[in-house]
Amino acid sequence: YHSMGFRLYKRFVREGYLPGFSESILSEQEIGFQAWLLTRRLAPEDLADEIRRNKKEYVETATGFIDRVKCGLLPAEVVFEELGYSDKHRYLVDLFHSFEQWRKGQRRISYADMLYEPVMAIHQNPPLQRLVGNKMDLVLVDEYQDTNEIQHLLLKYVAGDRARVTVVGDPDQTIYEFRGAQPEFILRRFSEEFDAPLEQTLSFSFRYGHRVALLANHLITHNAGRKDVLCHAHPTTPSTTVALHRSEDDGEQVLAILGAQSLEENAQTAILFRVWSQSVPIELKLLAKQIPYRIDAGKGALFSREVEAVTALLMVVSGRLANLPQEDRLATARHLLRFPHVGLKEPELEHLAQFLAGFEGRWHERLLAMDFDALAPMAGRKLRKLGEVLAQLDGYQGPVAGLIRIYAEHTELYEGIRSLALTHDAAEERIGTVQGFRDYLKGLEVDASGALDHLKRLKQQASGGAEGQGDDQRRGGVLLSTIHRTKGLEWPIVIVPGLQEKYLPYSPRPTDDALALLESERRLLYVAMTRVRNALHLITRPASARPHLDGDAGPSRFVSELCFGLSDSLGKALEHDRAELSDPIQLAHPVTAVAQRYAQREGVVLEGQTTAAEPADGGPIWHTPRLKHSVFGPGQVISEDESAFEVRFDQGDTLNFSKKSAHLYFTRL
Repeated sequence: YHSMGFRLYKRFVREGYLPGFSESILSEQEIGFQAWLLTRRLAPEDLADEIRRNKKEYVETATGFIDRVKCGLLPAEVVFEELGYSDKHRYLVDLFHSFEQWRKGQRRISYADMLYEPVMAIHQNPPLQRLVGNKMDLVLVDEYQDTNEIQHLLLKYVAGDRARVTVVGDPDQTIYEFRGAQPEFILRRFSEEFDAPLEQTLSFSFRYGHRVALLANHLITHNAGRKDVLCHAHPTTPSTTVALHRSEDDGEQVLAILGAQSLEENAQTAILFRVWSQSVPIELKLLAKQIPYRIDAGKGALFSREVEAVTALLMVVSGRLANLPQEDRLATARHLLRFPHVGLKEPELEHLAQFLAGFEGRWHERLLAMDFDALAPMAGRKLRKLGEVLAQLDGYQGPVAGLIRIYAEHTELYEGIRSLALTHDAAEERIGTVQGFRDYLKGLEVDASGALDHLKRLKQQASGGAEGQGDDQRRGGVLLSTIHRTKGLEWPIVIVPGLQEKYLPYSPRPTDDALALLESERRLLYVAMTRVRNALHLITRPASARPHLDGDAGPSRFVSELCFGLSDSLGKALEHDRAELSDPIQLAHPVTAVAQRYAQREGVVLEGQTTAAEPADGGPIWHTPRLKHSVFGPGQVISEDESAFEVRFDQGDTLNFSKKSAHLYFTRL
């Protein structure tokens, strides 16, 4: 796409349709620097300190927003609303326009502009549409499910009425919505905007066996609006084993799986996370057990700012400040004053940090002795709370997880993180890192001093110290990555932890379209499962007797949709020699329509109780698309947030209900 767009761009310049540009294409560093300058100039004053501290995060957000606008035709203002940013970050709209003004003034273009500028010119100029169209006889596009608006338009304009266009893609693997990709381009837009295309279904997988194919088919058929097709394991594909582990601790389950494998098998294993914060307790457990691993991005959990901030808190509470050189005490004070941020401007915060670093202990006394009335109200209140909680925790001898809980509650830590985070997802990722670290420490059953000793040993190992594993030793270890980063890749063994409501599906926000979000999350799990060749491990929570009270800690709703027992038993049966399948297959599990269709394609007959959908697993009532209220009658769940769900009843009313009491009034249909 970009190569073709760039050729058109240069042609439009030669023919006078677009202004010329420098041969020096904008680098990521140049774009990032301009985004940084504009962020500092345009962002509200109350974000200034946070922006200075977290330059990388804000620069990435700004450059990502610029690229996201250039994925389509919508104005920056509309894109901003669709992405769900808060009002205090509305400066991003002005930042986009200011960046474009600077870029055009410098006669520079970026990688994204190679497509954005020529396609916008074609779209707004009918003579250009006639100029570029009908010049090709055949166009072939691969991975079309990842196409965004600007790419789709380029294809449409270039093909014109002449070209025979072939696109290949799997809409069930559309997971790059944040880049503007949408399933509708391959599901609907292509058929509507190209003349009567012939559709061919490529229905065989050569990667995984019947059991994974059945799991994936059962899951993805719950998405509405998709093509009603099933993917089958090709007869030449080796079998793939599947396991559903129900555990209260993902990390311990991962250790059990890896412990049962050889070092060679571990080196061929990928652990795929929905969000990076999930990896924190698992990575730390791998370090503690000295199991080699490698990380797809970043340095790892121990080097995250959240873990470093908690470590700083433990240093203060355990009375170890006297053992630190003043430079390290200064770093400790900086971490503590930003966890959560105490509301001082950066020069004032730095001055206070240097003041505290001059003392070898009892920082709470220094903080509580401050003249809070001389400070801004918010800063005074936060510093008072910090001093109070440090005084309360001074010499704390209890479990370190309890210490972190007390500190988070008294300082309103999570609220502070949310107030300064650019997006909801960024806030939840940071909070999830703190909570994952706390959960890991909880399993150690040590106090602050014991935790510090343990973390020191882990850091030595993570850094390749004398007692740890260096980069050469870790290069062949198990891979830790996110699902988004692994599309198009495959491994012999795949582990997917976190099959709970908190992560898969990712907890919906009140402003989200819950049904669209569920479909997107289903596609993400579909992609994760289908990365495997030999053995797939899924980790969820034990079934609960009170699912309405579990909240996001309960098993994922997707677990029941997988029809795991049926998929596993039918898949095993289909792996037998064809001669052994002349008789009908007897199954102990209820037979779904998906299983019947799959078996029919394989030329076998199933016998057993037939069900129209997956059997109920006792999960929350709002996971059922159709349900019945004791007063209002039958209806359909149309949206939900963290505490409530909305039902559109057949009689016309649309009402909200609390999740905690829903089991008293609703039954499944």
